[in-house]
Amino acid sequence: MYKTIDLFAGIGGIRRGYEMINKFENVLSAEIDKYACITYEHLYGENPCNDVTSEEFKEKVAKMQYDTLLAGFPCQAFSRAGKQEGFLDSTRGTLFFDVADIIKRTRPKTFMLENVDNLLSHDKGNTFKVILEVLINELDYKVVGVEKNSDGKLIYENKNFIRNSRNFGLPQNRPRVYIMGFDRKYFGDQVDNLPQKNLPEKREGNPIYKDLNDLLEFNAPQEFYVAQGYLDTLKKHRSRHEGKGNGFGYMVVNEPSIKNPYSNAILATGGSGKERNLVFDPQEGIAGKVVKGKQTPLNNENIRHMTPTEWGKLQGFIGYAFVDEFGDDKFTFPPSISKTQLYKQFGNSVTIPVVEQMALYMNNCIEFLESRKNQKVVLPKRVAIKRLVDLADGEVI
Repeated sequence: MYKTIDLFAGIGGIRRGYEMINKFENVLSAEIDKYACITYEHLYGENPCNDVTSEEFKEKVAKMQYDTLLAGFPCQAFSRAGKQEGFLDSTRGTLFFDVADIIKRTRPKTFMLENVDNLLSHDKGNTFKVILEVLINELDYKVVGVEKNSDGKLIYENKNFIRNSRNFGLPQNRPRVYIMGFDRKYFGDQVDNLPQKNLPEKREGNPIYKDLNDLLEFNAPQEFYVAQGYLDTLKKHRSRHEGKGNGFGYMVVNEPSIKNPYSNAILATGGSGKERNLVFDPQEGIAGKVVKGKQTPLNNENIRHMTPTEWGKLQGFIGYAFVDEFGDDKFTFPPSISKTQLYKQFGNSVTIPVVEQMALYMNNCIEFLESRKNQKVVLPKRVAIKRLVDLADGEVI
């Protein structure tokens, strides 16, 4: 078993994806959100309440034996790179700096970092460039999907880092960035010969759900149906924005005219993540019904919000990742967690089946590298000649 640490753990989606292939075992977690910690402890039997930025936690990690660092770190702006102290220093004060600092101190054999797809365009691409410079040039890791040219410039395509939940068996359009690295100091130059040059792009085997209608639980409780006044407001809001050419507005993601429907990304903040994921769920007796807590009667179009259970299914927590060998789903929330928190915790998490495929890929790479760790890499002739020229010029290789 390879030992993992789970940073910015949320409710443990990344951890669970790695655990599912029975090759990885978690030994330490870190999360500071009070309610996420309650759910995490409920699911895994351990309290993850640790602060990644604290010296106390970093010293704790340094004393542990572990193999793989996992982190879904938040995206933050960096100061401009190019200072003489190096790229890592330009990230100081951000949470990526703390992840990189832990990697530098403890040198895990492998890591996987996860982030929103906007990371690639953040600060006109500077943020992502700095991250790669730190991981590859300063920490000396091979990052999957990145090569160097003869001048040492990093060569990569943004598409090599984006993976969408839609391609991994779940009907959710959720592109996310995945960065996977292997320690060049530990594995040697064999890291340049990985059997697959890029991260997996789709799920192995059949999809978990055929489409969104296969996932939805129809005849939902009336509390999830949208009040007519609220629906009218959403329509006016969309019409106003469409008139300005913005295109923003609510969406009914499984309208009967849509073939093979899928959801938009669910969001931790709820808000538009709920409004852009309204569903058509026809049910007798709903239209015009007066429900306590809603200012107007229920809408006459059978439109409702998705339920927290449906969000849990879209992320692979419910109906997949915690199903035991007998087919029983063991996923539950603590009774103290509010409905608002249910949405937030699912929206803030990862899609577990995507991470599961990343774990399978990483395990295959580790096995490949371990079997060749002591073998020398035969350099192409032109590269070997360049090395000799560099040595002749007095460069240390």
